Amino acid sequence: MQIDDPKPARASFTSIEHSTPDDWKIIVSQFVPFAQALPDRVLAHLRLLEGDYGGFPVDRLTHCLQTATLAQRDGRDEEYVVCALLHDIGDTLGSYNHPEIAAAILAPFVSEENRWMVANHGVFQGYYFFHYLGMDRDMRDAFRDHPCYSRTEEFCAKYDSPAFDPAYATESLPFFEPMLRRVFAQPKNSIYRLPEG
Repeated sequence: MQIDDPKPARASFTSIEHSTPDDWKIIVSQFVPFAQALPDRVLAHLRLLEGDYGGFPVDRLTHCLQTATLAQRDGRDEEYVVCALLHDIGDTLGSYNHPEIAAAILAPFVSEENRWMVANHGVFQGYYFFHYLGMDRDMRDAFRDHPCYSRTEEFCAKYDSPAFDPAYATESLPFFEPMLRRVFAQPKNSIYRLPEG
């Protein structure tokens, strides 16, 4: 009877400059299942937003779900809907730069237009409330000539800004899970390429 070794193999180097091809075979063999579980970790992190209202009319998870629901019901493609779903996932760890956190998570899997939209939605969403905080609500005008300006302005106006309605029939996280898994199935934009075959 074979007993599985409870400790996975590990590389032998103490400085990466001294790593060997055999070390990298071990690392790659463990990276593949780790990378394939990324959607599970993203979903778990989204669930951390549940019950966190921060003073808003709905909790942060509901806001994300509602933003995605509005986009999906408006006929947006899956990649866009997943961007809508994850646009505020950075709230827990990036309280002062949450759009950049969300964009970094999405960057390997989405178009540059969608990444830029998510990365900059905070400034565009600010149009609706920055003036109440003594800030410049027209801060987004600095991007007026950017090719993604209209896309990001529309995202906030149609999906992000109105997604605080406790009475809206919002889809649940399991509804969006297959979309998220499909979008995260294969990176499009990454310096890390695994060997073919």
